[in-house]
Amino acid sequence: MVFTIVKRKNSKIIKQGILAYFGMSNTKLHERLLELPLFQGMSRNDLEQIISATKFRQLDYGKNKIVANDGDVCNKFFFLIEGTISATGHSDDNGYSITELVQSPEVLQPERIFGLTQRYTKTFKTVTDCTFISLSKMEALELASKYEIFRLNLLNIVCTKSQRLTRSPWRVQPKDIRHKIARFVETRCVRPAGEKIIKIKMERLGNEINESRLNTSHELNAMEAEGILTLRRGEIHIHALEKIILT
Repeated sequence: MVFTIVKRKNSKIIKQGILAYFGMSNTKLHERLLELPLFQGMSRNDLEQIISATKFRQLDYGKNKIVANDGDVCNKFFFLIEGTISATGHSDDNGYSITELVQSPEVLQPERIFGLTQRYTKTFKTVTDCTFISLSKMEALELASKYEIFRLNLLNIVCTKSQRLTRSPWRVQPKDIRHKIARFVETRCVRPAGEKIIKIKMERLGNEINESRLNTSHELNAMEAEGILTLRRGEIHIHALEKIILT
């Protein structure tokens, strides 16, 4: 269902309809929007105007449902406001994949809605029951033209991601195998922390970090003995990536 403001005098009634549809109070909806990176820092008056005049769509997903596939067209903003999802990325040759858990609040790859390739680069799947709010690209551009804070938040997100990517080649390279593995995972994830699942053959991982299969295997087994990760056939389950990065 999409809510559209047709006449100003009906705005109060329609806004109440939006809140009823989202199943939350006015204050609760404000809180949810303020948790999202694009709306942080906005005044109450700005949020009131946005709620009453913007086409939001609520999407509810049960467990184990695909929200977006790698390669799907990205033409709207997806805001995760409740629940946990997994984000899985694959190498270009599909030789390995990395899956991480993402909790609300989150916006799914906002940088992919603009630029050369406007498609998702990860597959997003629900882990728990989830609630999303979607916002079309045109609606977002209209908000960016009207509200400076929204515009600055959008620019900050895109610029931050760009700066991190351009800075990455200049970082000091890790010296030991443990931190080479951590860097390999970190640079391919949304966040450098939390639970990660890597589906990869030991030989491929060794090649990716420029180490022998045997040395890579020894280090992984050492981390498993320390309780940092769990090894399965063709799979590495890291319980908390930050524990490897900070050691």
